[in-house]
Amino acid sequence: MLKVPEHQVAGHKAKDGILGPLVDDSGKFYKPLQNDSRGSTELAFYTSLSSHPAIPPSIRTFFPAFHGTKVVNASNGIGPHPHLVLEDLLSDFTKPSVIDIKIGSRTWYPQASEDYINKCLAKDRETSTASLGFRISGLKDAVSGWEPTRKFLQNLSAEGATLVLRRFVSSNDDVSEDPNCVFAKEVFGAVLERLLELKNWFEVQTAYHFYSCSVLVVYEKGEAKGKGLGTLVKLVDFAHVLDGNGVIDFNFLGGLCSLIKFVKDMLASLHHDFGNCICNTRLMLSFGKVAFMVFPFKANSQFMNLELINCMLVLPVSMLKLVFFLNPGAASVNRCMQRKTTRTVNGGYRRK
Repeated sequence: MLKVPEHQVAGHKAKDGILGPLVDDSGKFYKPLQNDSRGSTELAFYTSLSSHPAIPPSIRTFFPAFHGTKVVNASNGIGPHPHLVLEDLLSDFTKPSVIDIKIGSRTWYPQASEDYINKCLAKDRETSTASLGFRISGLKDAVSGWEPTRKFLQNLSAEGATLVLRRFVSSNDDVSEDPNCVFAKEVFGAVLERLLELKNWFEVQTAYHFYSCSVLVVYEKGEAKGKGLGTLVKLVDFAHVLDGNGVIDFNFLGGLCSLIKFVKDMLASLHHDFGNCICNTRLMLSFGKVAFMVFPFKANSQFMNLELINCMLVLPVSMLKLVFFLNPGAASVNRCMQRKTTRTVNGGYRRK
């Protein structure tokens, strides 16, 4: 039975009489074929994808699997309509956190109509597309329900985009709080590895030019079915893919490099920030009549000369006034501990 995708974050959504994608229970995603050149362009791209000599097997893993086309009843009630049958990228996730990032400093191409170019030019200038080389098109957190509006995302500055990306990998649901970035290392580490692999290909490939194409990032924020967060990085939306004619796609490559720099900078800043300890969870343990409080935290290279380490401070509840010490050169503990400690003259911290 076909149904509306639960976790769709961008594009036309199948509701209120709008023609949009559908999914089934077998892991397939049904994308309506548009009646103009966009539909034929996307179909031609998927048809050539599996056999094109310019796309190595490792790069094909970035694209959703293609299962041909099928005529099914459209979501808007118009009756039978041809659809692309693709891999449902979210079918294996329980509570995914999803973000769609449109790549490139411009979404228009010279062969398009004047009206289309003017429309894209206006949007590119109004959003972060022209300034950053990418824009966040959609985002949804299935655990907290956080789903910024399209208008909010379109108006993001560089600082705003950084904040949204940090919140994307955070566990605290209250948007009024600073993002804790507890998933950043695992998620953005995996994303960076995949983006660098993609960049290596775009530095040499001249077969295609990808306009208005997005990088889709998904990770499991709920109960994982496998080990880890299962971070997924895919390319989606190929209605504006053109023949490269032997020329490198500098528009997409430039936007991809900009996104890579953003991810690298965030990971680097988090390494520095973890000179502060992050105490997001306190766990009570009880052994007989003695209770202990566990304070998990992280520290950077200033602590014990390690780049990044996981630490755990265990204190008997009856001895919470115990003084514990950090390296005097390390930064102060973060906000969650500042209200509970006072600094000692030798650089340590004492519980109040």
